[in-house]
Amino acid sequence: MARAPTFDLTGRVALVTGASSGLGERYARILAASGAKLMLAARRADRLEALRAEIAAAGGEAATVAMDVADEASTIAAYDAAEAAFGTVDTIIANAGMNSEGPTTELAVADFDQTVAVNLRGVFLTVREGARRLIAAGSKEKQSGRIVITASITADTISPGLAVYSGTKAGVVQMGKVMARDWVRQGINVNMICPGYIRTEINSEWFDTAGGARQIEKFPRRRLMEESDLDVALLWLCSDASRAVTGTAVTVDDGQSL
Repeated sequence: MARAPTFDLTGRVALVTGASSGLGERYARILAASGAKLMLAARRADRLEALRAEIAAAGGEAATVAMDVADEASTIAAYDAAEAAFGTVDTIIANAGMNSEGPTTELAVADFDQTVAVNLRGVFLTVREGARRLIAAGSKEKQSGRIVITASITADTISPGLAVYSGTKAGVVQMGKVMARDWVRQGINVNMICPGYIRTEINSEWFDTAGGARQIEKFPRRRLMEESDLDVALLWLCSDASRAVTGTAVTVDDGQSL
C-alpha cells in the first residue's frame, strides 16, 4: 500500500534568518514542532533567547546566533555556529527582510540601499553560503537540500508606495529560480513563498490607520491573513514531500491578489 506523505522533519537542521519576530519566529516554532533542530538567527540576538527557551521547553532543540544577513562575514560565522551545534544545515529559510515605504520621489537613497542590502543581498548571501556547504557535504548524493525564500505577493502585484520593497521581492523570486536551475543536479531545491498581507511588526502601525483599514476592505475577503496560514506551505517545501518541487514561487494570499 502506498504511504501517505508526511511533513516530519526529524533529523533536519534548519537555519532561520529574521527569527526574532514576525514570520521568522513563527517559522522557527513550526519547524521545531515538526522535529527539526533550529539555528535561530537575527541581528537582535537578545530577542532570540526567549524563543530558544520556549522551543527547548517543548522538547525541541535550538541555538541562537547574531547574524547580519547583509554582511558576508556575519553570514559565514552564523553557519559555522550552526555546524558546531548541530552539523550541516540542510534546510535554509532566507526570511530576514525590511520595508521602506512612501512616495518614491521622497525615498532617501540611504533607505533604498538598506532595503536592497537586507532583502536582496541578504538573501543572496544566506542562500549562497548554505548551498556551498550543502554541496561540500554531499547534497548531490543525499538529495535533501531545501532552501525556502520569503518573497511577497508584491513581487508581481502593484502596491503604491512600495517600489523598492516590491522590487527586491521580485528580485528574490527570479534569483531563486535561477539558483534552483544552477543547483538542480546538486540535490538542492530552491523555492519561494509569496505571502499576502499579514499583520507583523513591520506593518502593524499601518494597518491601525484609516488608510490601512481601507486597504483591508479592498481585499476580496476583507481581512488580513494569519501567520499560521503559511505553515503547510513551509513544511511541504522543507520536507521530503517536495522532492520534485524546485524553482517554484508558491503564493499563499487568501485571494488578496485576485
